[in-house]
Amino acid sequence: MTFKQLRVAVYADGADKDAMVAEYKKGYVSGFTTNPSLMKKAGVKDYVTFAKEVVAAIPDLPLSFEVFGDDFDTMEKEAKVISALGKNVFVKIPIMLTDGTSTAPLIKKLSEQGIQLNVTAIFTVGQVRAAVNAFKPGTKNIVSVFAGRLGDSGIDPIPVMRKTVKICRSKKGTMSLWASTRELFNIVEADRIGCDIITVPNSVLAKIPGMGKTAMQGSVDTVTTFAKDIKDLGFSILSK
Repeated sequence: MTFKQLRVAVYADGADKDAMVAEYKKGYVSGFTTNPSLMKKAGVKDYVTFAKEVVAAIPDLPLSFEVFGDDFDTMEKEAKVISALGKNVFVKIPIMLTDGTSTAPLIKKLSEQGIQLNVTAIFTVGQVRAAVNAFKPGTKNIVSVFAGRLGDSGIDPIPVMRKTVKICRSKKGTMSLWASTRELFNIVEADRIGCDIITVPNSVLAKIPGMGKTAMQGSVDTVTTFAKDIKDLGFSILSK
């Protein structure tokens, strides 16, 4: 399968503004997502300034920015600030607080205000249903299931993602998202089961130009790389 054959929308996942703009210019991605951990890794110092700069640089693709609060009042206030940054902005709301409290009531309240939401940190089908049920009919929202992290726990994410796709399709405007991508083939898997979106880190995006390469081409490339590295090493197994 080549990249052009994909039906799933590929979003870049990161918080390095320069890298985001670079991916935007390449034309592969259809949107961008960020989160607090990625911002920490990228060394973001001022959240609002960072978000404003990204919106200015990427004004015509969906952008997701996450709230920082861990209580409904703070999260609601932050959501309004983030939403006001641009019409292409989605506000990321974790499906629960750190104490395990479901954020479904807050999701419902924000959705009724017309705020576009990206409900994140979802791991179970029950959480998917809670989020989708909370969305106001006719609004546009994203449901982000951490398929990669499910896989990291030894759980097959495919059954969960299949059910997620079905549930999201039950409410118009709701998009299913495969999050925490680990390898390029995850894009193919997400496409096969009908996911609307998959978020992909830059390290995996870099492999997209190789999509469509045959297995034999991969073998040739590998032994060619070995040969180059052997030459660079400059030593021999056999004694002279």
